[in-house]
Amino acid sequence: MLITKERRPAIRTLRGWAILLLQEAGAIRECEEHGWMQERADPHARDRALEMGREDPPTGLSPDQAVAQIREVLDSIGDTCPDCRAT
Repeated sequence: MLITKERRPAIRTLRGWAILLLQEAGAIRECEEHGWMQERADPHARDRALEMGREDPPTGLSPDQAVAQIREVLDSIGDTCPDCRAT
């Protein structure tokens, strides 16, 4: 039986890498109607994302730099969708 392992999509930017990692950890989600990223306010998911980044940083980045990038992305994402609030 052939078993395949799902590969992560190619990421072109550090921000994209951090967003993918945060989504995989469950720390952020996408608004189904508008597509905005929303923080889920789950401290365990944030910790998982930070640990994942620390353990497997992108090529050329130190673990501390990877964690800093993840924190920067988290700080830029709110917990509500701006378009949902407007309606």
